Amino acid sequence: MEKLLDGVEVEWKVLGELGDLIRGNGLQKKDFTETGVPAIHYGQIYTYYGLSTTKTKSFVSPELAKQLRKVDKGDIVITNTSENLEDVGKALEYLGEQQAVTGGHATIFKPGRCILGKYFAYFTQTDEFANQKRKYAKGTKVIDVSATDMAKIRVPIPCPENPEKSLEIQTEIIRVLDKFDVLTNSISEDLPREIELRQKQYEYYRDLLFSFPKSEKVAA
Repeated sequence: MEKLLDGVEVEWKVLGELGDLIRGNGLQKKDFTETGVPAIHYGQIYTYYGLSTTKTKSFVSPELAKQLRKVDKGDIVITNTSENLEDVGKALEYLGEQQAVTGGHATIFKPGRCILGKYFAYFTQTDEFANQKRKYAKGTKVIDVSATDMAKIRVPIPCPENPEKSLEIQTEIIRVLDKFDVLTNSISEDLPREIELRQKQYEYYRDLLFSFPKSEKVAA
């Protein structure tokens, strides 16, 4: 797996240069309905969902949905607020065919051509991302990283001068991490020690795959 990084040129670009970030609005739990338009509440991103989903847990009425920010297939929904720093910046890749909505305390990231959404979602699980968001976190009882500050977070983009190669490398990193994620989550709950070992192994390789050498072409 280390070979993925051999000789790879990397440019660290701020998230705001890699796509559009749109802050959500409205949406409270009391707005949920049994059926209707798919809705992603920010609190569900760190309590219910994994890294990606094709279906939402909740729905809202079509009337309310017209007032909320829209989430399209391939978009990433990022939490801006939580009672702890760990849950701030959690990311969910939405893969549903039907357009969804989200509300306040969440930001929608619409990836541009040079980054894959899930690649960024995996990056949000790394120590590098955690260190960066810590610098922008505000509050004590309630922690918040605004959409404006989230846009300042630097993301490593491999082979920036070769977009096709860059996406190939990102795809391979996603494939490797998806494989480890499946292995980690498929182990029986009766084997807590094995689960712990698998989780540590997964975290090790995840951080390794994102440990690109620093490029001199760092965005300001």
